[in-house]
Amino acid sequence: MKHSSRRQFLQTSSVLLATAFAGSSFDIKKQQKLLSFSTLGCPDWTFQKITDFAVQHGYSGIEVRGIQRQLDLTKCNEFSNAQNRSATLKIMKDKGLHFVDLGSSANLHFAAGAERQKNLEEGRRFIDLAQEINCPYIRVFPNNFPKDQDKGVTMDWIIKGLLELGDHAKGSRVTVLMESHGDLVKIDDLEKIMQSASHANVGLIWDISNMWTVTKEPPLQAYQKLKKYIRHTHIKDAKIVNNKIQYTMLGQGEVPIFEAIDALSKGGYKGYYSFEWEKLWHPEIAEPEIALADFSKVMKQHGL
Repeated sequence: MKHSSRRQFLQTSSVLLATAFAGSSFDIKKQQKLLSFSTLGCPDWTFQKITDFAVQHGYSGIEVRGIQRQLDLTKCNEFSNAQNRSATLKIMKDKGLHFVDLGSSANLHFAAGAERQKNLEEGRRFIDLAQEINCPYIRVFPNNFPKDQDKGVTMDWIIKGLLELGDHAKGSRVTVLMESHGDLVKIDDLEKIMQSASHANVGLIWDISNMWTVTKEPPLQAYQKLKKYIRHTHIKDAKIVNNKIQYTMLGQGEVPIFEAIDALSKGGYKGYYSFEWEKLWHPEIAEPEIALADFSKVMKQHGL
């Protein structure tokens, strides 16, 4: 997509989408206790199987992190051209499903240079795609604190990246969400970044497990400090075995995950509780048919 045509694109696509798909993903704030899952957990499934499974197991949202191992969503057949995007949206609407987040691989910790521009360009492409398919959020990573770069300098680069992408999303109905991920998992660091990256089109994905397995900081404390920035969540459980993370079914690990879920629910959070089963990165964990079905069952038993 040429950036020179962005204003025209935003105007025309917004009108068309508002007419054809009124009351869809962009209205999730009107709903509560919504369940979604990331396609990271089912890397080999077709889009048909993903959507069929979601309906069968009581999910209303899908977080897209690749389809059949293609992580660049702009290259996926379902989104590759206007006709395919229209057909994909019809499938979602017919099944009562919503796209809730597009998971990019963009990292914001790089200093000025080609690698930084490559990552920012991916973020921009995902923002434009999200607008076209009626998805309210895209995910970006902070992500690392390079040893050869001062931490404060790295945090400044992350902040600048969020603001730049937020500006690109300005005028759309898409918000850029930074995930608590990589080296950026301490409450105070996250709070500082989010305070400095204040922008109408910037927010936070709270990945409770990513934080707790590293810092052991109480989820309630994290929620109290970060709640005004949280737009989306990643829910998963894990054990620490020999200093390594081993993912488990929800409620079977060591992460105080229900403490976080209860804080969200009681605090008025109205977004999705999105299950991130990292099957693509950890092929040894349970198959998606088992894990994704278990998540919706356990969450409903917990009253969600």
